[in-house]
Amino acid sequence: MDRLCPLSLSTGGLLLAGGRSSRFGAEKAVAPFGGRLMMDAVLTRFSALAACAVSARPNSPTAAHAQSLDLEILHDEPDAPAGPLAGIAAGLAWAKTANFKVLATAPCDAPLLPPDLFPVLLASIGNAPAAFAVTDAGEHPLCAVWRVEMADYIAAEFVDGRHPPVRALLADHRARRVHFKDVRAFANANTRDALEALERAA
Repeated sequence: MDRLCPLSLSTGGLLLAGGRSSRFGAEKAVAPFGGRLMMDAVLTRFSALAACAVSARPNSPTAAHAQSLDLEILHDEPDAPAGPLAGIAAGLAWAKTANFKVLATAPCDAPLLPPDLFPVLLASIGNAPAAFAVTDAGEHPLCAVWRVEMADYIAAEFVDGRHPPVRALLADHRARRVHFKDVRAFANANTRDALEALERAA
């Protein structure tokens, strides 16, 4: 963590684990990976930030595990449209209440993320409202850092139950694209077969 940006001291982290894992067939955040749970592998990427919370469904195994780790557990607002931006909106509200300037997010199903993911994103954000990871394989909009002011823009998108694609929202607000070389590090375990493949590659 030698490359850690000073902004990390005013940055909260949010593990996005509030989805229904329908393709996985079970709650993937608590699936075994490398001798631990998959969400634990991702949580290590938040270790140098000021604090960390977990976006999880109420009374879920993910929420129970987060509680065992003494982490803040966040739930989507009941009237928010379904999708990852609902979790990010809850995270931004939490970050603002905690007086953080930035929220760092990552999905629970990407256990190989680069250890320097957030230091690099924070060092690259500059004056942009957000910054997110890009590889030669495409964009990874949930691997991002968001200034807390982005909460207002997300709330405006939620009017009438709309949930825009995360990458579209980031593009509309000229978020900074930050390139990472390791394509494999951003692979998602959306299915059990994909998780087994990632475990073999780890």
